[in-house]
Amino acid sequence: MTISPLRMTLFVLLVGLLAWIAWDNQDDQLTTARSERDLALSERDAVIKVANETAERLATAAANDLKHTQELSHALKANQDLRLAVDDGRRRLLIKATCPVAAVRADAGAGGVADGDTAELAADARSDYFTLRDQLARSKQMILGLQDHVRSFCTTQPSTTGTAP
Repeated sequence: MTISPLRMTLFVLLVGLLAWIAWDNQDDQLTTARSERDLALSERDAVIKVANETAERLATAAANDLKHTQELSHALKANQDLRLAVDDGRRRLLIKATCPVAAVRADAGAGGVADGDTAELAADARSDYFTLRDQLARSKQMILGLQDHVRSFCTTQPSTTGTAP
C-alpha cells in the first residue's frame, strides 16, 4: 500500500491549513485576553485612585470634625466657667445700655437715680443668656464644620476616568 504523491501533498496541505487556522484562533484569543487584561488593569488603577482620594477626603473630614468638636468643647467650657463665675459673684454680666435722662421737676425733693450702678442682667434672665451662648457656640461650630465639609467634599469630586459605566 503506497500513498500517492498527490494524496500526500493534499494531506500535508490540509494539516498545514488546520494548523494555520488553529494558530490564528490562538492568536486571536491571545490578543483578546491581552486587551481584556489591559482594560481590567486600567479599571483597577482607576478604582485604586478613587479609593485613595476618598480615603484622603475622609481623613480630612475626620480632622475637621475633631477640630470643630474640640473648639465647641472649649467654647462650652468657657461658657460654663463664665456661668460659675457669675453665679458665685466673681464676675458680673454687664449690659451696654443707656438710660434716658428723666426730666426732674423743680418742686421735687432730692432728685437722683435710684441705682447709680452700671446696668446688669437680671438674675432670672441669666440662664437664658447662657443657654443662648451655648446655642450660639454650637451653631457656629456646626456652620464652620459644614463649610469645611462643602469645601473638602462638594467642590471637587473624585476622578472617574477609565472606569466603565
